[in-house]
Amino acid sequence: MREMKMGGKRKRDEGESAAAEEEREVNPSSNKKSQVLPSTIKNKDKRAAVHSKIKHEKKLAKRKKQKDREAKEKKAMDLGEELPPRPVPHTIENQRVPDETICRPDDEELFAGNDADEFSGILKREFTPKILITTCRYNSTRGPAFISELLTVIPNAHYFKRGTYDLKKIVKYANKKEFTSIMVVHTNRREPDALLIIGLPNGPTAHFKLSSLVLRKDIKNHGNPTRHMPELVMTNFTTRLGHRVGRMIQSLFPQDPNFRGRRVVTFHNQRDFIFFRHHRYIFDQKEIKSLERKSKNKEDKEKKEKKLGKVFTRLQECGPRFTLKLVSLQHGTFDTKGGEFEWVHKPEMDTSRRRFFL
Repeated sequence: MREMKMGGKRKRDEGESAAAEEEREVNPSSNKKSQVLPSTIKNKDKRAAVHSKIKHEKKLAKRKKQKDREAKEKKAMDLGEELPPRPVPHTIENQRVPDETICRPDDEELFAGNDADEFSGILKREFTPKILITTCRYNSTRGPAFISELLTVIPNAHYFKRGTYDLKKIVKYANKKEFTSIMVVHTNRREPDALLIIGLPNGPTAHFKLSSLVLRKDIKNHGNPTRHMPELVMTNFTTRLGHRVGRMIQSLFPQDPNFRGRRVVTFHNQRDFIFFRHHRYIFDQKEIKSLERKSKNKEDKEKKEKKLGKVFTRLQECGPRFTLKLVSLQHGTFDTKGGEFEWVHKPEMDTSRRRFFL
């Protein structure tokens, strides 16, 4: 009886090993030992050791993969063949959640709306923009310092002291004086923290959160801006909402830049944060000097040849530097009670890091 039991057990073990070998042939990855997750280990030292081991193995695999790719590229270059395509890295931008409101170049409805919106007159150069800049009622010294630098950035901008005037009265006054936009810099705890842009005469009103402000005096090796009309660079405003916000920002600047001044104002949208930069640029060429050998003729003694190298661009930041994030976009001019909102940011909308609205 014992022999029969032992024989049966041996047969069962042989059957299990044969099934395992078949599985390894079909799926070679199953040959590796199943890795233990560090989160399942209760001992702190063992958990840290397992985590560092897994991290080291990943690093070795990545290095091996990189060496294999470099070897393939070198082999292809030696044979004169095309280089193998490089893998595209996964980023939050290229893995963004698909949005139906992304603008396309063949969208006829979008171009028809551009001809009839509130900013078409300025963007078609029918009249020049005129901006009124003011502060909140209780401002600090850093708020006016920021406004004084905005006045050097935005042409045809005028500063008016707020005092105790209500914002609705300021809107009426600006309409009478034929201003095209109002900018209100809000300060909190002696630091500008919000920017309100009101389009005139019929809106819309955009409320931005302002952060990461660096004034011109705090920028190392900063330049001083000239009075030339700046060039305007707008990037990554891809959705319908972003397109509308971008046109509102465009309406603050004249549409006839002076390229001799070499001033550039940039609004770069990345992950719904609008980064503002102000630069001056210059195109330069390095001179490569080469001395010729002395010849017998007196005229040809120590001739110098000047060869021009590649053209490169040099940038100098003029400041200020800050970041905007859209909080709300309202129909019409500023109205806290009866105003209708086109778009309002809510915490419930932040369901994914890969979802963007601008």
